[in-house]
Amino acid sequence: MDDITELAAELGRRLQVLNAHVTTAESCTGGGIAEAITRIPGSSAWFEAGYVTYSNRQKTQQLNVPDEVFERVGAVSREVVEAMVRGAQQKSLARFAVAVSGVAGPDGGSPSKPVGTVWLAWGVGEAVYSEQKFFPGNRDEVRRQTVKAALDGLLQHAAVEISNQG
Repeated sequence: MDDITELAAELGRRLQVLNAHVTTAESCTGGGIAEAITRIPGSSAWFEAGYVTYSNRQKTQQLNVPDEVFERVGAVSREVVEAMVRGAQQKSLARFAVAVSGVAGPDGGSPSKPVGTVWLAWGVGEAVYSEQKFFPGNRDEVRRQTVKAALDGLLQHAAVEISNQG
């Protein structure tokens, strides 16, 4: 079992303890987070939905990201991933959510957002947490590191929720 599959399996165990569901809102990973989660047998008990919103138009149509945000800060930004995670939670009714948007390369980078720049956001109930990462490597490596970071974040937030229950 590879490290991403192990993370997804552990996420499933933690979400089952919490009797909670997760949803994903993905851009640069193209559904890779949802794919990792659904590798796990029985994931239908805790995985609600996956939204692959590659274009800005779909981020707006499917996840209610306001058009003006793209013009103001661009798709790879804290504001966009936080809106994506909120939209995914609202549409799916999942307690946990993760959203990602980034520049996986090899093209598309800029001086302010070079290839490897990724924004992630996690929704846990009413709370939203976000973080910017810079991942080295080629397109596949950036995407893989993003999937791993997304699952790691979900695991950390689920662990906090479990400890709060105790």
